[in-house]
Order: sequence, then structure tokens, then C-alpha cells
Amino acid sequence: MAQVEATTERVVAADAETVFDALADYRGTRPKLLPEHFSEYEVREGGDGEGTVVHWKLQATSKRVRDCLMEVSEPTDGELVEKDRNSSLVTTWRVTPAGEGRARVQVTTTWKGADGIGGFFERTFAPKGLNRIYDAMLAKLAAEVEK
Repeated sequence: MAQVEATTERVVAADAETVFDALADYRGTRPKLLPEHFSEYEVREGGDGEGTVVHWKLQATSKRVRDCLMEVSEPTDGELVEKDRNSSLVTTWRVTPAGEGRARVQVTTTWKGADGIGGFFERTFAPKGLNRIYDAMLAKLAAEVEK
């Protein structure tokens, strides 16, 4: 199985702490950021960063739906890591200062992909699909924190 990775980033006009706090707010802000690809969103434990457990379904394509139960950790300052209890999927959000009153948000998702021809198509097309999904999320994040 080959590792598959998708990375998207955006600079937003808000300080890094404000942006990080918005991303870590799984009860209030995070649901507002989700595009139509997410459904059945539910915070099951916690709700603010470290220790949160949140469920959603992610429909990356018309035929591909992942049932995700994400456990959230904060291994370093400015970093949220969401590990799926149901698969090898890991999403890491990094928020760093990008000049006065600005923050760079980078989201990277990795997972163990399929082998063979299916794996080839997954490694080729899945990152592009995820990048579109996370671009939409980052646009909503920017709109939320730049108010």
C-alpha cells in the first residue's frame, strides 16, 4: 500500500491565534466551515481541540463515502491532528504567522492507498478532489475569521 497525500494552504487576514482557535472549535465554528461533502457531523467528546472526538461522513466522489471518527490531538503549538479511528486517514492542520495580522493555514491529509491500478488512480485523482474540498473549507474559514 502506498501513502497518498493531499496538501492545501491559504493565507488569511487574521492573526494565527484567532485562526487556530476557530479551527479547534469543533462545536461552534467548525460546522460552519464544512462544504456539502461532509454530512452527519457530530461532536462525541470534548469540542475544543485536544481530546475532541468528532464524527462525519466525507463524500469525496459520488461513489466514495468515508465514515470518519476523528480523534483530535495538539502535538505542537499551532497544530491540530485528526486521526480516523476507522482507517489510516490522518489530517494535520498547521497555523503559522504570515506577517502582521495574517496567518498561513496548511492542511495535509494522508492515508494508505490501494495497490495496483486502483491505487494508481487513487494517488492520481484523490488528492485533487481533497484539495477542492479543503479549498472550499479554507475559503469559509477566511470569511469567518476576517469579519
